[in-house]
Amino acid sequence: MKYDKSEALKEKISILPSTPGVYTYYDKEGTVIYVGKAKNLKRRVSSYFNRTHDVLRTNLLVRNIADMSYVVVPTEQDALNLENSMIKEYKPRYNVLLKDDKSYPWIVVTNEMYPRVYLTRQHVRDGSRYYGPYTNVSVARTVLELISELYPIRTCRLPITPDYLAKGKGRLCLQYHIKKCRGCCTGAIDQKTYGQYIDRIRQILRGETHELMEYLRSEMERLSQELRFEEAQELKMSYKLLENYRSRSVIVSQTIADVDVFGFDDDGGRDVYVNYMHVRRGAVVRSVTLRYKRSLEESRAQILGYAMEEIRNDLGVKYEEIIVAEAPEVEMTDVTFTIPKRGDKAKLLEVSEKNARQNRLDDLKHLERHNPEEHTERLLQRIQSDFRLPELPRHIECFDNSNIQGTNPVASCVVFRNGKPYKSDYRHFNIKTVVGPDDFASMKEVLTRRYSRMMQEGTPLPQLIVVDGGKGQLSAAVEALDDMGLRGVISVVGIAKRLEEIYFPGDSVPLYIDKNSETLRVVQQLRDEAHRFGITHHRNRRSKSALVSELDQIKGIGTKTAETLLQHFKSVKRIREASPDQIEALIGPAKTKLLLQGLDPEQTELLPG
Repeated sequence: MKYDKSEALKEKISILPSTPGVYTYYDKEGTVIYVGKAKNLKRRVSSYFNRTHDVLRTNLLVRNIADMSYVVVPTEQDALNLENSMIKEYKPRYNVLLKDDKSYPWIVVTNEMYPRVYLTRQHVRDGSRYYGPYTNVSVARTVLELISELYPIRTCRLPITPDYLAKGKGRLCLQYHIKKCRGCCTGAIDQKTYGQYIDRIRQILRGETHELMEYLRSEMERLSQELRFEEAQELKMSYKLLENYRSRSVIVSQTIADVDVFGFDDDGGRDVYVNYMHVRRGAVVRSVTLRYKRSLEESRAQILGYAMEEIRNDLGVKYEEIIVAEAPEVEMTDVTFTIPKRGDKAKLLEVSEKNARQNRLDDLKHLERHNPEEHTERLLQRIQSDFRLPELPRHIECFDNSNIQGTNPVASCVVFRNGKPYKSDYRHFNIKTVVGPDDFASMKEVLTRRYSRMMQEGTPLPQLIVVDGGKGQLSAAVEALDDMGLRGVISVVGIAKRLEEIYFPGDSVPLYIDKNSETLRVVQQLRDEAHRFGITHHRNRRSKSALVSELDQIKGIGTKTAETLLQHFKSVKRIREASPDQIEALIGPAKTKLLLQGLDPEQTELLPG
């Protein structure tokens, strides 16, 4: 059974990305009724609507879904952490797990004279440092056990202070005698030495686990050499867990309190996307993306200012700290603008920018599906702007050379019309005038042949030529256009493979287009299609050459005769096995005699005359 939902909701589901994230379902009143995580958003959300579920509660949920939203995150673990925080924030009706106060555990390093390190689900703002959260409790416990093996830190809850030590109330316990503690309660270890242990532990909890991994490896080897295989296996299991260990989440961080984040996505066109995320107690609890259309040449800073004012007015947000990539053009009293370069806040900004970019992709998919003509015009306008073309590139051709050590040199020409492949106009070229592997000369020959013929036949010329290669191939193409008087009539660019550099005639400095740009995507598609088309033709030529090579060595047997024989008999082996009458019926008595004499001189005695 498929649930009949609104067209708007169906559209949202159809263009969901196949990335990790958290999805939120709303009822017709706009109330959050369910929050879920997904390794693959598109697959997970679609699964709700394409069948009847065994659980009645799930069917009731689906019937009440009127709208949805989502937030993309880098990893599945981040999705789990964000789901946890959003469920605690909204307490959705249909969520069962995680609605109580139970949360994922953290490892805390307390703010004391001699800090303790232990597992906790509570968070107290007393200056202690919290690391995590840990979605796998066994991993957290393994880390704590290994830390205790490495460093003799105290586990007691004694309120050790200078006054406590001065009164001499401390008594050395069993942990001291088994060398698991250095006697903090009696001051047997000074704060500086103990602090060095804590610094190293913090380093491990920040994810810098190299030292810990090396220790485990060496211990496993030692135990194996001592034939203590069971103990070595236990350490191996701990080592494996530690390999999967992630000490900190991008989405949830106790180093961040309540902040607002504005991520920006601007590909240089008219449409600009700004994502707003509100972070509460270190977790994202709201995400909204705004779309702006430039009317003049508004800067990023100006548009950021517009977005901040709109969010404040519409959602009633009171800003205290705003995380941005650059300062906006807006004055706000009692607001701190943070431009992070590294750390948790920088990662949070990356997540916001990723969501802004994803909203752009969603809108493009929607436009391409529902208004393909407008999508095509916008795409061509973008290419025209990026490449500074005098007219819309409705007809683009791309060339690529293929040869292996100079053998069977060929070239391919693929044609795009209105941004899409037009395969009926694809062409292959066998290089005729160039000797050896000379890509530059081959490129010049192919362009000269292609456009000389088009001019002779009166065929409309393309607005843009893309050559696969850097400055060398581009220079050869420009020479060919100069010789034909087409310089300035057809625009031409070159694309270098290594860094996706775009070269223009007469400019030694390449253009680096944003890797998410639609223009680069179209040019890459052109280049890849030309390469595929050329390689296929080159492979076929080499295969045909290898097949007919033995027959071509026979005097009097030409290429067409060899092809006729191979087409009929399929292989040289079958030609040898065929009777002279069968061969003669195909190519005549004279050529049959020459063929058999070339393959096996003794067989000529079987022929009449």
